[in-house]
Amino acid sequence: MKRRDKLVKYRDMTSKELDVQLNELKNELFNLRFQLATGQLENPLKLKGVKKDIARVNLILRERELQA
Repeated sequence: MKRRDKLVKYRDMTSKELDVQLNELKNELFNLRFQLATGQLENPLKLKGVKKDIARVNLILRERELQA
């Protein structure tokens, strides 16, 4: 999925859905870091992608907070 597509997908979500998505992404990041530490992570680039997704969700939540 392209960067622009992810951003549009996140913008279409409600704030409540974004909060849920943010929690899921943080849990996924925790699990990926754990796999990295134990040497079980097959694709280290997935860490970078999840971090960027977290940043995208935080950006949209912050934009909405400032608009309110």
